Amino acid sequence: METKRPYKSFRYKANTAWSSARRGTLSASGKPNIVVGSPPEFKGEPDIWTPEELLVGSVNTCMMLTFLALAQAKGLTPVQYESEADGLLENVEGKYRITEVMVRPRVSLKDKAELERAREIMETVEAQCFISNSIKSKVSLTAEFGVASSPK
Repeated sequence: METKRPYKSFRYKANTAWSSARRGTLSASGKPNIVVGSPPEFKGEPDIWTPEELLVGSVNTCMMLTFLALAQAKGLTPVQYESEADGLLENVEGKYRITEVMVRPRVSLKDKAELERAREIMETVEAQCFISNSIKSKVSLTAEFGVASSPK
């Protein structure tokens, strides 16, 4: 008798191909390619995506999607969600690593009655975001909430 695992697992694939200097292409089946390379601090070009930005962007996106999924499950639909994130790259014991990612979402809601529920949901986001659970960096989440103005 086969035992069923109580969880699911998924596999994701991405490909990279070097093109020139410190530049290449990130690709995945059925998706647009992304030109990637080193940041200017490491002899790269300023107008292309870097692994550092993609890592910070992954944490930021995962926080948003986790909040939206949890909010939907609790019957809460935000009017607007915007977020900025920044990551700190430091040399720790002779190796560079992103040591911190700060995520600052701004969430607008329909009315004041939803504010507390949104705050409660946001408190669980960091622990449930699988990208932040997958990296060593400290991940901080500082959210702002407001009520959307009524159209006149």
